[in-house]
Amino acid sequence: MKFVITGGAGFIGSHIAKHLINKNHKVTIVDNFSRGRLENLSGFEEKIEFQKMDILNLDSLKKIISDSDGIFHQAALTSVPESFIQKEKYHNVNVVGTENIFKLAKEFEKKVVYASSSSVYGNTSVTPITEDFDKNPINPYGITKLDDEKLAKKYHDLGVSIIGLRYFNVYGIGQTNDYAGVITKFFDQINLDQSPIVFGDGSHTRDFVSVEDVAKANLLSMESTTSFSFLNIGTGIPTSVNELAQLMINLSGKPLEIKHDELPQGDVKESLADVFLAKKLINWNYDISLKDGLKKYFF
Repeated sequence: MKFVITGGAGFIGSHIAKHLINKNHKVTIVDNFSRGRLENLSGFEEKIEFQKMDILNLDSLKKIISDSDGIFHQAALTSVPESFIQKEKYHNVNVVGTENIFKLAKEFEKKVVYASSSSVYGNTSVTPITEDFDKNPINPYGITKLDDEKLAKKYHDLGVSIIGLRYFNVYGIGQTNDYAGVITKFFDQINLDQSPIVFGDGSHTRDFVSVEDVAKANLLSMESTTSFSFLNIGTGIPTSVNELAQLMINLSGKPLEIKHDELPQGDVKESLADVFLAKKLINWNYDISLKDGLKKYFF
């Protein structure tokens, strides 16, 4: 089969591309390369068709999508701090661009699996978070992702098969600092023999999930008979940022200590996924533990 991946040269998109190729599918990547990098697909370039293109260019996308069997929509701007400064840009790319994909999916009757985010929930008083929790995003990035979900519901009601995956804290090789990149930041600091800097007191928790497991969730969603849902993609295991920093120090074997700094604006206190629905609807569960996933950074 032939699939289109928007943002396919980016962190998560490139891992989806590799999984598809390893399953002998054909892959067309749509990316404007503002954030995506060809080196993310090193060794796979000859097996991929690249289209340097912006998702805001509706007409140019038509032929590419009409000639596909499905769309993995990963293209987005993802930096929470940056979203406060560039609200209009984030709305255009993340909302207007996403509606372009949904429009074409309707026109050509294609299934879409797309990147939503746990940021749609905002700060919750209870964890783990199930998909029916209230949606109260606390930053402009999260607002764009909630707007996308409203569009997904609208276009599903018009007949489009759409699954939105609410990623929790995705990590892995190829990750950049602007994509919830606390692990990348810690690694860079430790690699320079510097103490990892934890914002706040470090008690805030995250649900870290390997990009390999996230890529598998995308493929299972496309293959599934489910025509519409929003699914949490995490591990269901809480890890405090202090625990994360200490684990990375331990794996590095370096005699470093954690340092603390002021907590930035728009940061969620606790984030933990309930993943029952993903298990039920697409038969997905995570395979890679945080410790095993982090070993790839150091060994």
